[in-house]
Amino acid sequence: MQEHTSSFIRQRLASLDFMRGFIMVLLALESTGLYEHLSQASEGSGINLFFQQFFHHPWNGLHFWDLIQPGFMFMAGTAMALSLHKQQEQGVTWNESFKKILKRCGWLFFWGVLDYAVRPTGLSFELWDVLTQLSFTTLVAFLIFRWSAKAQIIFCIGLLLLTEVLYRFTHVPGFDQPFTDQHNFGNYIDLILMNKINKGGWVAINCIPTAVHTIAGALVGKLFLSSSEKIRPMLIWAGLSLLVGFGLDWLHITPIIKRIATSSFTLASLGWCLLGLAFCYWWIDIKGHKKYLKFFTIVGMNSIFIYLFFEIVGDRWFNRYVSAVTNGVMSWIHTPELLSHIISSLCIFALEWGLCYFLYKKKIFFRV
Repeated sequence: MQEHTSSFIRQRLASLDFMRGFIMVLLALESTGLYEHLSQASEGSGINLFFQQFFHHPWNGLHFWDLIQPGFMFMAGTAMALSLHKQQEQGVTWNESFKKILKRCGWLFFWGVLDYAVRPTGLSFELWDVLTQLSFTTLVAFLIFRWSAKAQIIFCIGLLLLTEVLYRFTHVPGFDQPFTDQHNFGNYIDLILMNKINKGGWVAINCIPTAVHTIAGALVGKLFLSSSEKIRPMLIWAGLSLLVGFGLDWLHITPIIKRIATSSFTLASLGWCLLGLAFCYWWIDIKGHKKYLKFFTIVGMNSIFIYLFFEIVGDRWFNRYVSAVTNGVMSWIHTPELLSHIISSLCIFALEWGLCYFLYKKKIFFRV
């Protein structure tokens, strides 16, 4: 067993590297405005329905884009399990690992708050960023990491039940409508924590149910480190999660709402994450289809860096600067405005990918 797991760690989990990179590529493209331009260009056609999958569902429902954050947090759990195993092999104590996790979570929280901190109207304190959420879910997953799988699953069920109780039975005046935007318990907590409510319906306590994604990812990481069969358990748990998640919605018990991470959403999205990783593991690590992965893994190997780059530098300066240049050049050859915007988005992404490639070639990898 020890020899098997050591070999596994040395070889890396190529499917995990690919999925992390795939998600970061999609996020980088989203930050350039590409999906908005493609949606606008396809208005009135059948393909527009496809491009709508790259936007969050407005409320009750599930789009492909609603799976991006769960996937990110799920893979963070899997990567944490592999890292902790490696630390254990190197003789790192639990206390030392705990200090590393605390430091990592502290930095994640800092960068997550900083992402939203600078506004045109001044400084702002907000807790809705994925990194802020991940700082909480990572710490929770670590603290119960050594529990048995059964105990961790029971703990996850407890988190989902806690979410149901908080939304259904707190009865705060004005915030006693469990699944109504701007009038639910999550909005009330945001008023306490930040003195504001997110206009898009996002809530800070999403970190409670979505901790299930990171814990589940860590459990899958443990599964990968074992010598037992891997794909079958993932498929079974994926089917169960999808059945319960969508069943709660279809039976009108708990609607699938990504913006407040209802228990049904958490389970349904977890099911898709498990299916996605199971397929990628089978296709990449078992079947050996690794030829064209580098395009994605180059981005994934500096995932936190590129995320902060396009969220902070890109959003506040880089995107507008590059767009000004490309749109100006396109105007010389009388390119249609919408096509010019699409080309600008692709140029922004190409430069960001090139930055990741430069760091990759120089063997510079930013970690928190």
